[in-house]
Amino acid sequence: MTDAETNSKIDAESGIETETDAAVDDSSGGRVPIADPDLGADAVRRVRSVLESGVLADGPEVRAFEAEFATFCGTERAVATSNGTTALVTALEALGLEGGDAVVTSPFSFIASANAIRLAGGTPVFADIDPETYTLDPADVERVVRERDDVVGLLPVHLYGLPADAPALCDLADEHDLFVLEDACQAHGAKCNGKRVGTFGDAACFSFYPTKNMTTGEGGVITTDRDDVAERASQYVNHGRGESGTGSYDHVELGHNHRMTSVEAALGRAQLGRLSTFNEARREHAAAYDEAFAELPLETPTEPSRYRHVYHQYTVRTEDRDALAASLEERNVGTGTYYETPIHRQPAYETVSAAAATLPEAERAADRVLSIPVHPNVSESDRRTVIEAVRDHYDQE
Repeated sequence: MTDAETNSKIDAESGIETETDAAVDDSSGGRVPIADPDLGADAVRRVRSVLESGVLADGPEVRAFEAEFATFCGTERAVATSNGTTALVTALEALGLEGGDAVVTSPFSFIASANAIRLAGGTPVFADIDPETYTLDPADVERVVRERDDVVGLLPVHLYGLPADAPALCDLADEHDLFVLEDACQAHGAKCNGKRVGTFGDAACFSFYPTKNMTTGEGGVITTDRDDVAERASQYVNHGRGESGTGSYDHVELGHNHRMTSVEAALGRAQLGRLSTFNEARREHAAAYDEAFAELPLETPTEPSRYRHVYHQYTVRTEDRDALAASLEERNVGTGTYYETPIHRQPAYETVSAAAATLPEAERAADRVLSIPVHPNVSESDRRTVIEAVRDHYDQE
C-alpha cells in the first residue's frame, strides 16, 4: 500500500474533527480543506508494532519519544502528556503555581492557554497583542506587571506558528523574578534568533492535536532544562508517583493521570521524523500566497527579522473577513477563524476580573482574521485554486 493509499484509508476511517468541530476533510472531490493530517505508512508500521507488542500504555516508546523531542527542540528534558492542555496544567503545577497567583497571558489564543492557569489554581491576566504578530506585546505586558503585585509568571503564546517576542519577555521576567511558560502548541520547530521555541522559558508546552504541524492523534509534551520541573511534571502526570514509569505505588505528591500512551508515542516518533519536511511545505505555500496577494487589500502574515514562522495557520487580515470566507466556501475552499471571540469576552470568563480589561488590538484582530489552507497536503493545484478564489473575490468588488 502506498503512502497516499494509506493516508486516504486513515482519513476516511478516522472521523477526526478540528477544534471548531468541522470535519478535517469531507472527502468530497475538489475541496481544499483547512486541515488534513498526513500520517503515512511509517506511522502505521510503528503503531502496528506497538499494538503487536501489547505494551499500549506509558512505557519505553513514550520515553523514546520524549528523548527525541527534547533533542529536536534542544532541551535537556521532555515529559509527554495526554494533550496540550494537560501539558500546560502540568507545567504550571510543576512550576509551583498557587491559589491567588496571577499569570499574564494572551487574550487572542485558543482558550486552553488561559483555562490552564485557572485549572492550576491561578488567575489569568491579559495583556494586549502586537497587531503585526498577534502575539503578546512586551510593552503592554510590562504595563500589567508594573500595575499588579500578584503576578508570578508569563505565559506567552506562539500563535499561528510564529514565536512571540521571547527574548524581550524573558528579559522582563528576569527583571521582575517571574517564570516564563511558553505555549508552543502551534509552533513546532519555529525559531527566534536561531533558537527553537521550547528553549526560552522555564518550560514550554506543545500540542499534538490532529491539525497541528505534527500529530500523535491527541497528546502533548513539556520541554524544559530544569530537572526539578521535569521531575515534578513526571510525577504529576502519573498520579504523583515517586518513581514515574515504574510499578511503584508510593505517591509522594498529589497527581493526575495525564500520561501519553505508547500508541500515541509511536505515531509521534514517525511524525517527528517528517516535521521539518512538513514545515518546509507550509513555508513554501506561505511564500506563494505572500507573492500572489501582495497587491490585494488584505494583510498577509508577518515574519520579523531573525524569526522562522512555521505557519500552523496562514492567517490574513481584512475588513471584509466574512464576505471573503463566503466567497472561498463557494469555491470549495475551507477557511477558519482563529479566534472569533477573544478569551476575555468568552462567557466562561464573565466572572474573571481580568475580563474587564480593554484590549483593543486583540478585539480588532478577532473581527478581521481569516485562515486559509496551508497544510502539507495542499497540492500545487489546490494552491492555485486558493489563490484564484481569493483574487477573484477582490476582482468582483
